[in-house]
Amino acid sequence: MNDAAPVTNPPPDARTRVLDAAEAIVQTRGVPAMTLEAVARDAGVSKGGLLYHFASKEALLAGMLGRLAETISRDFDSTLAAQPEGPGRVARTMLAWAFEDMACEHQDRAAAVFLAAFHHDPALLDPVRAVFERMRAAIAADGLAPGAGQAIMCATDGLFMSRVFGMYELDAAELRTLRAALERLLEAAP
Repeated sequence: MNDAAPVTNPPPDARTRVLDAAEAIVQTRGVPAMTLEAVARDAGVSKGGLLYHFASKEALLAGMLGRLAETISRDFDSTLAAQPEGPGRVARTMLAWAFEDMACEHQDRAAAVFLAAFHHDPALLDPVRAVFERMRAAIAADGLAPGAGQAIMCATDGLFMSRVFGMYELDAAELRTLRAALERLLEAAP
């Protein structure tokens, strides 16, 4: 007989609840609905509690972007670590990221945070821009034919943006065809 208590995750701290609530509000109700009062209410904290962690709406948005930049960087690095060494490793990472995580909740949350920050102050996106600059440098040094890695990065970014803005949706066959075309670029590695 096992008398051990079941392992449960501790509840998120107030700062995490505030960030989660802000993301959820933007994602479900839009940028104008993200007031400090609404975020505090949805996070289950007082407005003073929210202001303890984030002194202003801009500070809250900066916190959202900082957390998003850390998440993107961590997810990219873990996906990269799973790829075999050699030319095209970074490009394969981008393909795995784009095609295997298409319906990922992280993408929806990222989109909401991007839009909220851009709506308020585009400079708030700088931490995420820095992560993508690191990825651009990695793809440029990936050992592929000139332009091939950049084409893969732009195509996968385009898939994300089409989803964010609801411009078009590719069906499963179109996604397979697109991925196969992008993988052929990897075959051009020297």
